[in-house]
Amino acid sequence: MPNIYGLLSVGREALATHQKAIDVTGNNIANVNTPGYSRQRLNMESTDPVRYGTGQMSSGVRANKKIDRMYDQFLGTQINNENQTLGKWEAQKNSLEKVEMIFDETSGNGLNQAMGDFWNVWQEVANNPSGHVERVELLARSQTMTGMFNKIASDLVQTQKDMDTNIKGAVDEINLLAKDIADLNEKIQKAEIGGHNANELKDQRDLVLKDLSGFIDVNSFKDNQGHMTVLTSGGHPLVEGVSSYDLTTKINGSHYNVEWIDSDGNQTDITEKISGGKLKGWIETRDAIVPDYQDRMDTLAASIITQVNALHTNGYDINSNAAGNFFSGTSALGMTVDSALLANTDLIAAGSAAGAGDNGNALAIAELQNSISIGSSTFDDYYNSIVSDVGSSVNNAGMNYNHQASVADQLYNYRETVSGVSIDEEMVNLVKFQHAYNAAAKLISTVDELLATLMNI
Repeated sequence: MPNIYGLLSVGREALATHQKAIDVTGNNIANVNTPGYSRQRLNMESTDPVRYGTGQMSSGVRANKKIDRMYDQFLGTQINNENQTLGKWEAQKNSLEKVEMIFDETSGNGLNQAMGDFWNVWQEVANNPSGHVERVELLARSQTMTGMFNKIASDLVQTQKDMDTNIKGAVDEINLLAKDIADLNEKIQKAEIGGHNANELKDQRDLVLKDLSGFIDVNSFKDNQGHMTVLTSGGHPLVEGVSSYDLTTKINGSHYNVEWIDSDGNQTDITEKISGGKLKGWIETRDAIVPDYQDRMDTLAASIITQVNALHTNGYDINSNAAGNFFSGTSALGMTVDSALLANTDLIAAGSAAGAGDNGNALAIAELQNSISIGSSTFDDYYNSIVSDVGSSVNNAGMNYNHQASVADQLYNYRETVSGVSIDEEMVNLVKFQHAYNAAAKLISTVDELLATLMNI
């Protein structure tokens, strides 16, 4: 404004503008360690020009109402996508580490040792077919082995139940996070309709979305009102505008499936369409990986039961009577020593023919340890292959998790270079705005002196 009073207006607007810039800088500094915070920047612009002589001249500076939020939406999407994969491998890694403990052979007290003792004690019975001590020892070692089969099978079932519990807990957490996003959508809309900035609320919403992506794979986009819409990978909405939709769990057989509930209360099974996040890791381990180990353990148990029983029923007990089964059951969980043998050790068929002292059947059963019994493997080799595969699965999950964590860290570090607060940069800005504020104050002081001079003329 081309007069002395206009200079006062220029100075006043400059003071207000740089005060606001200092406020924004101070807010950045205060949030330097706030998770998910995006650096903010005040936009300054020249005020509308006025005529001055034969031309025009700006009448000072003013702050734009919009405070920029330093945020890269594409980078945010990348982080969420990688977080989905990270969540999957994290859940799978933790679950498989528990499975690995079930098959632990490092202590020397695992199933490998129990099977070895079982075959060895048959050799001891062969050395003394009528010995009571040897027969009692055989039953004790047999019960130890069947107990190990039972425990492994039971522990695998419990692992699946634990994953069901995790899945149910994750679904509850997903529902809470979806509701939080819908609530933030509403708050952001109200703030922006009132002409205010909602940068902090948008940061909170993005942070919630990042947490959500760790549980389930989602796609998100913003509509023309600034609302964030969140969909599952199968296209079912979790958040639309200011409304959220719930997931629920439903028993299917013996395990939980994940279902989406629409606005009318109808439920749709989306278990098979989940492809990322912790839910995918738990579901895949529960429904594919653990059942494979269960099937293979059942195959091993059934083969031992069948082949030992086949020899035992062809043999003769201590009283030269035809023998019955040695084992009962058909699976790892149901495998037991026949109750009749436990009640009477004389029923153990050590002989291949009637007559005291015969040990042919005991030797034949002991020899099963070294025979090709399952496909092209011995019993020991077959079990060792299961243990080896468990270890390989854990290592694979661990390597994928570590790789994914590294990728996620790199993206997050890059986000910090784009959106994070640099104390050095903010301190420079603070000094710059402080000097500008002081200069504006000096302008007002100078105008005051000019006015005083005029008044004294």
